Amino acid sequence: MDKLDTRLVGALRRNGRASLSELAAELNVTRSTIRTRLDRLVEGGEIVGFTVVTRSDVRPDPVRGFMSLEIAGRGAEKISKSLTRMPQVQMVHSTNGTWDLIAEIGTATLEEFDQVLSAIRRLEGVTRSETSLLLSTRR
Repeated sequence: MDKLDTRLVGALRRNGRASLSELAAELNVTRSTIRTRLDRLVEGGEIVGFTVVTRSDVRPDPVRGFMSLEIAGRGAEKISKSLTRMPQVQMVHSTNGTWDLIAEIGTATLEEFDQVLSAIRRLEGVTRSETSLLLSTRR
């Protein structure tokens, strides 16, 4: 990838719905250059897919974090189901290593975040946890 390819990918990350004409104007090249570059990036495997970001993907929760959980025995599936029923838990991931599950949590306030952490810690089978607040996010 050269500098123009990198700028093209950056423009698509900012607005994946931008037309070829809009991309050409933004990058100060011709529309046919954008089409050729885009085709080459897809065919070469640099761009492996396109996606849609929905309103529900962009959560307005100002307090967000990850909670890593250690689960006793074989209770991960039961705990995972309990977590997915909590509206503040956005996603639940299974992992390898020390932690069995990682819960992505989003709330309106620190107090609500603390209440969710307490509720999760009280779930039968949760033996240990570690939480990290997300301070800033970059793309």
